[in-house]
Amino acid sequence: METPEENAYVLDAESAAEMARLMRQDVLLTRGMGGVFPEQGEADLADIQRVLDLACGPGGWPLEVAYTYSDMEVVGVDISARMIAYARAQANAQQRTNVRFEIMNILQPLAFAEDSFDLINARLVNGFVKKEMWPVLLREALRVLRPGGMLRLTEAEASMSNKPSFEKAFGALMRVLARAGMSFSPSGNYHSLIQMLPSLLRQAGVSHIRTRAYFLEFSYGTEAHESFYLDFQSAFSQITPMIEKLGIMGTDEWRTLSHQALAEMLQEDFCAAWTLLTAWGHR
Repeated sequence: METPEENAYVLDAESAAEMARLMRQDVLLTRGMGGVFPEQGEADLADIQRVLDLACGPGGWPLEVAYTYSDMEVVGVDISARMIAYARAQANAQQRTNVRFEIMNILQPLAFAEDSFDLINARLVNGFVKKEMWPVLLREALRVLRPGGMLRLTEAEASMSNKPSFEKAFGALMRVLARAGMSFSPSGNYHSLIQMLPSLLRQAGVSHIRTRAYFLEFSYGTEAHESFYLDFQSAFSQITPMIEKLGIMGTDEWRTLSHQALAEMLQEDFCAAWTLLTAWGHR
């Protein structure tokens, strides 16, 4: 079992390429899901004053929350010094006085007192949280969440498509996560986390659990297609060392496959989508 002090992120969290990829991905998710809290009504957010975003990356979601809800105090934390430096610069440039960012490993005890936040958010942390670390993460999140506060998780399942090389390449990415201990799939062909979210919340003691699913299409010709293409282009390139290190396939074979997958994404009959799930409940 990995100790919480280790950085399990399968890509380089300090690289400029990864920061650029996460910036694009953040916009895709918020826009595709319909906002920062698309499943919550105004009544659900009436008592939310202090918000914590775990693994905030370059800070897109906290900044958008701070802009949309100027009466909320928002904190974003991430393990990457590069990401936090960028997020702080953006907050200063946008003159967002109700948001701040801290360098923090969310798999370690969080540097906050008990009952500090009204809502805790985590979005797409499946790239570094191992299976056995989920109870640790949720337990620590609940420690800093006030009684009655909301814990909100959003995760994605493997991309579905109609192209063979794209399917095979994405399957290789899933096997990287599986061999790194982050998959809930017995076969390793999928991440299989979204169906686990309600159960993980129940096991942590969260009550009044609800869910909402999202279908983000990025077929050729859709608004999201170009951004998803750039996202996969970056991810396929960055994951190359791990593909060989974990014995998925050789570097040359992977590069040929990933180039074929990207070429398929540019075909007019390419169809693909992400399935996401938001699960939330209360302490």
